[in-house]
Amino acid sequence: MFRDRSGMALVLTLLAVSFLVAVTLQLFSSVNRQMQAAHNLQEAVRLDAMTFSGLNLARAALLADQRENQFDSLHDSWNALDAEAVSALFDQGRVEVSVTDLSGRLQVNALVSREKDAAKRRRQEKRQHDMWYRLLTSGRFAIESEDEAVALIDALKDWIDQDNAERDHGAENDYYQALDNPYSARNGPAEYPEELLLVRGMSKQLFYGDPKHVGLVDYVTTAGLDGKININTAPIEVLQVLSEGISKEIAQELIDFRGEKRNIDFLSRSDWVRRVSGFPGDLELDQDLLTVVSHDFLVTVTAKGSGMVKTGIGLVHRDDKQTQKLLYWKVE
Repeated sequence: MFRDRSGMALVLTLLAVSFLVAVTLQLFSSVNRQMQAAHNLQEAVRLDAMTFSGLNLARAALLADQRENQFDSLHDSWNALDAEAVSALFDQGRVEVSVTDLSGRLQVNALVSREKDAAKRRRQEKRQHDMWYRLLTSGRFAIESEDEAVALIDALKDWIDQDNAERDHGAENDYYQALDNPYSARNGPAEYPEELLLVRGMSKQLFYGDPKHVGLVDYVTTAGLDGKININTAPIEVLQVLSEGISKEIAQELIDFRGEKRNIDFLSRSDWVRRVSGFPGDLELDQDLLTVVSHDFLVTVTAKGSGMVKTGIGLVHRDDKQTQKLLYWKVE
């Protein structure tokens, strides 16, 4: 009888010990998870601060450049933010800052002119239409025909104009409201590039590109309304659409010329193209399309540390009075 009771006591003791061990292990695991969560939260907050610091660094570079000269080119300090030098400003982690001049791209919202004079408005819209048409039919994008390019341009115009009158190949609310997931046309200036995916004829393949084609997203912008292109920073694809007479070879010569530091002073005026040896003497560029001053910049900041990565993307507008406005900032 005594042995039975002793055996039962031993069993109960073992059960109690097992229970305590299980509880201890569970508590230990829970504490570890909480400590890891706290560490991750701390690291996330730190990386958020690092990305915002990178944004302010880019804005400081944009301001310093504006105080240094009155024109913008790829030789400016905002285009030369070295990752090693930037990261050295922080105790730990790595920060990479990239500034892209959006004034070297085609402006979506310039497809519809706000000019009150009808004759000027028609001229401005024709210039923009022609550039977009040359870009879309250049063979670089997932556009199958000239008709498809014309239809997309009309649809873009209908998306941003203020009326509900449908162009010959465009689309207005009647079209968008009839979709399985209906929505309305913007009927005003587009606010962000991805919005263009809502426009009839704009596919992800065309917008982002594919293995055989580049993406339209890298050559257009929703920033700006005047339709002017900074010839000092525009990529070769945009330089080519300024005129039918600009071949890929001529555009490359323009890029080579502006890339030489010895030519920096010439870049203060848009007529520097006349100094390029390979530029045709009889080719006249529409000066109303050109500028050497930039106002809108896309800032991308990537902060890395302890196995985590945070990326901040912002849109900075800089006016001629050295005043800046942060139009957009998002951290992912």
